[in-house]
Amino acid sequence: MGFWSSSLGLVNPPPWKSHSHRQRDFKIHCQSPITVRFSKPHRVSSSNLQADTERSSSTEVKKEIELCYELIRRLGRGVVYLGSARMGPGHTHYIQTQELAKEVANLLGCTSWSGAGPGLMDAATQGALQAGKPVAGFKIGKEANEWTSTNFHPYLPSHSYLTCRFFSARKHGLVDAAVRASNEDKTGVIVLPGGIGTLDEAFEILALIQLERIGSALPVPFILMNYDSFYSKLLEFLDVCEDWGTVSKGEVSSLWKVCNNNSEALAYLAQFYDC
Repeated sequence: MGFWSSSLGLVNPPPWKSHSHRQRDFKIHCQSPITVRFSKPHRVSSSNLQADTERSSSTEVKKEIELCYELIRRLGRGVVYLGSARMGPGHTHYIQTQELAKEVANLLGCTSWSGAGPGLMDAATQGALQAGKPVAGFKIGKEANEWTSTNFHPYLPSHSYLTCRFFSARKHGLVDAAVRASNEDKTGVIVLPGGIGTLDEAFEILALIQLERIGSALPVPFILMNYDSFYSKLLEFLDVCEDWGTVSKGEVSSLWKVCNNNSEALAYLAQFYDC
């Protein structure tokens, strides 16, 4: 299905509630690496989590989608990063992602969007902050490594992210954040190494681009970061799909740009936006 920000009315977000977590020893330097010690994640029982995400009515989901659109309206569309929550600081892909996000933010000057979680999402957030550019995100109550199950981020200000109860609302937000409404918009989707959640988001957005249902008036660059041949087996599988005829020859390759390193991705974006 497609996503259009014009189909829903926008509302102002509710006042952000302060959290009760204790944060220890963190400091932020936009122009240097950020050092953060996280408080112990708050855990909830499976029964409480199920109750909190129960879709008792479509109105609840609709209201959360409206909040996602309002956040985008306030902070501006930009580059959306999708990636693993499990590759933490010190991992080679974390370091590469942090540097990529910094360079992309400097190149395009747009807001950097992500799932506002740990792992490679956090690397993208830190890279954009080091560039001194806007950062925003759509959290979900529970990431793969259970970073937190509350409306809490260890260093981002609360007005720059939204904690979603529903994955569907979060997906609407991540898609709409990449929409280009005018030539002045510099947006994109960058898929970093990741697992089931990353692949789910990436292929949903790719399908919307394929079917021209993403709701963007202009083309959106879509980049697959094949660090250390991470996605090479996936690319081989897509070749098999071509052999079986489930996708047309060259169809997938026409929808995205596969990059093996940051230099290739930056060169592609610079050429795409003539900057």
